[in-house]
Amino acid sequence: MRRDLPPLAVDHPRNSALLTFLRAQAAPPDGPDDLALGEWQLHTHPDLCERLAELAPRAPLHAAYGVPVLAHEGIAAAVALGTSALVIRLPALPPKLRAGPPVGLPAGRGWQSVDAWQGELPSAEADRRLSGVVRGALAQLSAPA
Repeated sequence: MRRDLPPLAVDHPRNSALLTFLRAQAAPPDGPDDLALGEWQLHTHPDLCERLAELAPRAPLHAAYGVPVLAHEGIAAAVALGTSALVIRLPALPPKLRAGPPVGLPAGRGWQSVDAWQGELPSAEADRRLSGVVRGALAQLSAPA
């Protein structure tokens, strides 16, 4: 199965650390039944792809090396990795949210891994908190520097 999304802007300097990390794990699909995102093997569970899209329904999804990305004007704000990690461009982990699994993105790059499901919270509260954090990361990119 292949799903196409517009590619993330690869030439923007604020995307370089993320794209270097994603490129290192990218691989083309192995066969016709392999899940793919664009030209690359999908590195995110399909349920997590949907979760990311639901958290910011007005923000279009992009693709980078087999990973779905939410971006504002070509700058990545959030990505979904594996089965449970939302990696969000934030200076620190938000309070009252459980950290996600370590993903290997170099520390100090302004990215935080957050658990995409927040299973200890009622689902409506988890959705509200996560949606707020993702929308905040997108809004931060749209604020004048």
